[in-house]
Amino acid sequence: MQNKSQNKILKLCSLALLSSTLAFVPTAFAKKEEKKDVPQENIDVTNQQVTKDELAAIYVLSEVCPSIIKQDKKFDAGYARLLKDYMPKEKNPESTLTSLVKQSSFKQALEQARQDAKAAGDKGNAQVCEDVKDY
Repeated sequence: MQNKSQNKILKLCSLALLSSTLAFVPTAFAKKEEKKDVPQENIDVTNQQVTKDELAAIYVLSEVCPSIIKQDKKFDAGYARLLKDYMPKEKNPESTLTSLVKQSSFKQALEQARQDAKAAGDKGNAQVCEDVKDY
C-alpha cells in the first residue's frame, strides 16, 4: 500500500517538475534585450520612394471623395496628413501635388488613377474616403 502511495507521490512530483521546467523553456532561450540609455523606438532609416502612381491615386481622392462624402473637415484633415506622410519634405504638399498633376510627365499616372477609381465604383471609393477620414 505504501509502495502505491510512494509511486503516486513520485509521479506527481515528476509531473510538477516537468511542468515547471516546460513553463520556463520559452524564456530560457529568448534573446536577451540589451539595456541602452536611449529609449526603444522604431526609426525608419530607409528613404521611402513615392511613385507617380501613388501620388496620382492620392490626388484622385481629392476629386472623388468630396462628391461621395460631401464637404467634410475630417476628410480634409486626414487627406492633409496623408499628403504630409507621402511628401514630408514639402512645406505645402497639396499645392505641390496640384502642380505635379499639371505636368505632362504625370498625365499617364493620373489617367490610370482615374480609371482605377472609376472601376472601384462608388461603394469602393466611399470606403477609401472613409479610411482617409480616419487616417
